[in-house]
Amino acid sequence: MVTWTHAAAYVLAFGAALVLTLCLCAWLTPRAWWRRPNARALGVLGVGTAAGGTLLLAMFGTPAPAPQLVQSAQAKEVAGIDVPVAGARYRVHDALNLRVAGGVGAERLLVVPAGTRVEATGLRDGDWWQVRATVAGKEIEGWASSLWLRRADE
Repeated sequence: MVTWTHAAAYVLAFGAALVLTLCLCAWLTPRAWWRRPNARALGVLGVGTAAGGTLLLAMFGTPAPAPQLVQSAQAKEVAGIDVPVAGARYRVHDALNLRVAGGVGAERLLVVPAGTRVEATGLRDGDWWQVRATVAGKEIEGWASSLWLRRADE
């Protein structure tokens, strides 16, 4: 689903690519190419804008959607999937990397040992859940892959 934020990112990326292409064409090509509109000029502008816009989107990406907050267990039953309900307790299946954000590229806060109980805050970003854990007497909140969590009653 494309949101206004995504649409704005596309417009900005391809608009900047068009301006950059026009500047590069004015600097790198003969002036005679630009005296009157022709297929060559249109092709150079089109390819330059498409390549530049794609490159800008790849470099800076589109904004990530905000994490979703699941309010109740009813949402879990309706969707038919396991979602983090705020306050629900889970057991860590294997050593778990707790991170500052969802994703394997995010900085690791600490490693939670297997068997530790964690509590879901209710925030979710795909397969990544925000959880609270107590490790060595210190309570810490971070993001964990749901693949490494099991319901406490399992």
